[in-house]
Amino acid sequence: MADNHLHVLGVRHHSPACARLVERTVRELRPAAVLIEGPSDFNERLGELELGHRMPFAVYSYARTPTGVRRSWAPFCDYSPEWTALRSGRETGAEVRFMDLPAWHEALGGTENRYGDAERRYTEVVARVCRELAVDNTDTLWDRMVEYSPEDELPERLDRYFDLLRGDLAAEAGDAEREEHMASWIAAAAERHRGRPVLAVCGGWHAPALRRLAAERKSDGAYPPVPGGGEDESGSYLVPFSFKRMASFAGYQSGMPSPGFYQDLWEHGPEESGERLMAKTVRRLRERKQRATTADLIGARTLMQGMARMRGNAVPTRTDVLDALASALVTDSLDAPLPWTRRDGLRAGTHPVIVEMVDAAVGDRVGALAEETPLPPIVADYRARRENLGLTEPGSRRLDLFDPADRERSRFLHRLRLLGAPGATKTAGPEGAGDRESTEAWTLAEADVLPHLIEAAGHGASVAEAAADVLADRLSALGPNDLGAMAGLLFDAVTAGCTELGERAATAIASAVGQSSHLPGIGLVLSTALALWRGDDLWGSEDADLHADIVARSSDRLLWLLEGQLGDEAADRGRIAAVAALRDAVLYAEELTAGRETVLSAAERIAASRAIVADVRGSCAGLAVALGRASAPGPPWERTGDWLAGLFACAREVLLESDLLDVLNDHVSELTGEEFLVALPSLRQAFEYFPPRERGAIAERLAGPGDAWSLTRRLTVDPVVRARAAAIEEEVDRKLGEAGLR
Repeated sequence: MADNHLHVLGVRHHSPACARLVERTVRELRPAAVLIEGPSDFNERLGELELGHRMPFAVYSYARTPTGVRRSWAPFCDYSPEWTALRSGRETGAEVRFMDLPAWHEALGGTENRYGDAERRYTEVVARVCRELAVDNTDTLWDRMVEYSPEDELPERLDRYFDLLRGDLAAEAGDAEREEHMASWIAAAAERHRGRPVLAVCGGWHAPALRRLAAERKSDGAYPPVPGGGEDESGSYLVPFSFKRMASFAGYQSGMPSPGFYQDLWEHGPEESGERLMAKTVRRLRERKQRATTADLIGARTLMQGMARMRGNAVPTRTDVLDALASALVTDSLDAPLPWTRRDGLRAGTHPVIVEMVDAAVGDRVGALAEETPLPPIVADYRARRENLGLTEPGSRRLDLFDPADRERSRFLHRLRLLGAPGATKTAGPEGAGDRESTEAWTLAEADVLPHLIEAAGHGASVAEAAADVLADRLSALGPNDLGAMAGLLFDAVTAGCTELGERAATAIASAVGQSSHLPGIGLVLSTALALWRGDDLWGSEDADLHADIVARSSDRLLWLLEGQLGDEAADRGRIAAVAALRDAVLYAEELTAGRETVLSAAERIAASRAIVADVRGSCAGLAVALGRASAPGPPWERTGDWLAGLFACAREVLLESDLLDVLNDHVSELTGEEFLVALPSLRQAFEYFPPRERGAIAERLAGPGDAWSLTRRLTVDPVVRARAAAIEEEVDRKLGEAGLR
């Protein structure tokens, strides 16, 4: 293979300078074949890229595996070198092909952004070059070295830069496999078009290796087969993209930091792009009523020119413009570093003016697909279901969950919520399984749901299937200690009508409950499953038997664990809630528990044990009262509030109608000032279980008729402060007595 026939052009993805170089090279070289780093399984559908889409868009690829969905995006915008290679290659009559492994292939390691520049591997090299040239980061270095460089110097600069970055570093296993595959394509193209130029366009990191590998390889001219997905279901579709998603500020590793700025650089050139960024920033600030005067703009322009000259830039670069705007418009001290000095996104505390500057540079362009673009089945399912359910018109909708038709509408909207699709927001309705509210309120709005649906295609061919698969992935990621998340997932499955997930979730939850010693988590699972079992008429659930099994297992596990809660810890609301869940299970589903008498016997035994933590003892005392016992043991003075918190949580309604409050009042009245001061914080927490009106009724009952209820509403001094003062007065009185001065 003659070297003068094989050309490997290394580029930085989404670089206007590289895009111009690729376009110029194709037109001058007029190669027989143009091979591009991109998913080779999409080669038979390259015509879809030319249907007249509005840029940017991406090739979205996925593979459904037993462990979840692997996904990857290959974005294109006007100034992507890969896009100019595709377009100019077609225009000059070249054979155009993608040459990389499919995006879902294991060699990509689950990389979500195909065009990653492997920066983590050459951090030290880049840092050294940045120090030598006195620039902040890779982006500033790239601008100075490439984007604003003379066109005739660009090829040599790129080769030297990428050779320096790669050096003698060996590729990791995944990259090595990709480079072997791409080299096979290049060698095959060279053999197929022997004697004519072949151009390969790839990320600069791969270029040195591909030149060597392709030159060494023998080929019969047959392109390598595209690896199959095996048993995994895989596919690729075009999806609309946006500048915000492409921006490195949003976390896209290989993105340029300011796509909107580079679009202007591509369309209008270096000098005008800076002026346009400055004008966009000032316009955004004025639209948001931020101060940006003509004098500020003049000052910023002067600073921009001065910074460019000081830094040796013939034309102000992106960093020169942003630094000048920050200096002219921000007069306050900054609590966060300037975002363009690093690649880790916007930080909390970033100045609002800086945020607007970054947004102006990023741009708000959103792509759109041509109408004839092939779409995954889930899109058609969404449109048909939305039409059939009468959810096409924007506005407010109120749904009655007892109505089968409204319940189906609710399930459809909850499925969209699970997929992260915009346009439907729940504004009212049940927030958990125990909430017996029977209506939901939703706000439907016009929104671009297409990208979300296309990207959900990896989860299923219908909205229902995709939502169930999302929940299944969530379930697979949970461990035995994630009982709270499991309870939430169980509720999500019911509200979305994902009945096929019920048995799998129930099995996982039952196993986790059997292994867990975490009372709050088990209590949350119990309360959720009990509410779903009792409310199957509301939810229309077909998993009543599964929910009943969870109730039985959770209540048995709780009863067994309660006697082991030893110690002197402070009250834990989760532990208390677990006992309250056990109480509800006995009251409303006794047949699924060990039975009232067994639970009652255990509760009384635990309540009487001084070794068990106070809030559990109080909770079990409340459990016994709720199940019919007329009395409860007195609380320990050192943990009175914790004990009462448990008692009130489990027997609040019964206490309001019994004489137990008088007994508790006598106990609290006997506390010394010091004991009361120690107990006061937890006492306050305990009485939070009573709503304000009930607290007023208790105050009136204990303090006598009159203004007791209003006293609980008009405290102007913190009760802890009042209690401390009372304790000090008591101590002073005692010492005066000892000295005979009372």
